[in-house]
Amino acid sequence: MFYFCFCTKLLGKKMQDQGEKWEISYKKCLFTQKWFDLEVKTLLFYVFFCLQAAMKLLDDMCHLSAQSLTAMDTSETFRVLKQLGEGSYGKVMLAVHRKTGTPMALKFFPRESTSLLSFLREYNVSLSFCTHPSLTRALGIAYATPSHYIFAQQASLFGDLYDVIVPEVGMEEDSCQRVVSQLCGALSHLHSLGFVHRDVKPENVFLCDSACRWVKLGDFGMVKARGTRVPEVWYSSPYCTPEAEVARGNEDSWDDDRNENLEKKERVWVSVEPSTDSWTLGIMTYAMLTGSHPWSETGSDCQSYLRYQEWFREAKGPSDELVVRTEPQTGSSRKTSGVKEAGREEQHPVAPQFASFTPLACSFFQSLLDPRPQRRGQPEDALSFLGGDWMTEKERMRLEEERKKSSGKGAIKCVKEKEGRGER
Repeated sequence: MFYFCFCTKLLGKKMQDQGEKWEISYKKCLFTQKWFDLEVKTLLFYVFFCLQAAMKLLDDMCHLSAQSLTAMDTSETFRVLKQLGEGSYGKVMLAVHRKTGTPMALKFFPRESTSLLSFLREYNVSLSFCTHPSLTRALGIAYATPSHYIFAQQASLFGDLYDVIVPEVGMEEDSCQRVVSQLCGALSHLHSLGFVHRDVKPENVFLCDSACRWVKLGDFGMVKARGTRVPEVWYSSPYCTPEAEVARGNEDSWDDDRNENLEKKERVWVSVEPSTDSWTLGIMTYAMLTGSHPWSETGSDCQSYLRYQEWFREAKGPSDELVVRTEPQTGSSRKTSGVKEAGREEQHPVAPQFASFTPLACSFFQSLLDPRPQRRGQPEDALSFLGGDWMTEKERMRLEEERKKSSGKGAIKCVKEKEGRGER
């Protein structure tokens, strides 16, 4: 850990020192392009060095924990109370430590379908790198039984985000913004350490209270170090990024409508980047606000996604500034955060599925859902869109009426996506 922290601090100090040098040189007009290129290459080397340090540290921790992994009987140490969740990875059980009385969640991984390395990677990421309050952290207990690998983690006793999203209605806007604020911090923390979550969705956001004042992002089975080369995977879902479509139809991808008789394309290798988390955060925010998805899948044959692409291209001007048309807002002044409001004849019609949002929210979505991964906004950038109204006044009133009619809470109308897209 000291090795990684030293590299991170060294990078930060180097960037600060070089920033001061560049500012002084710029003011005095003394620097040359050759000198500038050399300094940029130096900084890129340090960035690469620190990312390699993160991967090396994780590998070292996995090696050490493999040697100390013990065999243990679950019932002797814990009193298992109930099941909290289940997926293709295994299951999560609520348990109480018999000696200390501490409640915790036990995550069970079947040994027949889980490699020891993938188990140890998820455990060590959660144990050593998830120090942010909105990341689910392991508790330092990992063991094996004849049938399972198991580790203990913090228990979230109020379910997951999926269970509080009312179909076709969503959740209250204030609660949604609280969740987005916390997840932006959690993802920024992971990214700063050189890791990408790669599986942000409602099922992986756990609630510590019923009002979403404290949530935790969990399930780190898909986490990879930034820059890692992995096979690209396309899957039929709005959470799939548009850049993944190049792998559509190959051996790693899955498509509900794919013709099995067609010849599969060659595997496509890509670099793991934080822009993946930005896209899934944007899709999940839409689901929280509306109780639905903006399109069924991110593909070139999906009409609702194509309409969004058309709106995106038209709304982005030469300065890459969003110009949208929505209903006039009433009441107090609205926060616009860089949204340009032009005359009606200069404005561009909003894609139908985004017509109920304010210009502020439209700008938020077009930042995170930019089809161009290299231009896609980062989670920390999304914080500037918080605090203002995201739904139009008319839509807000309609949703309030729908919530009054709704009996109980539900989940958005689709089958919960199983985990395990590609290798964990």
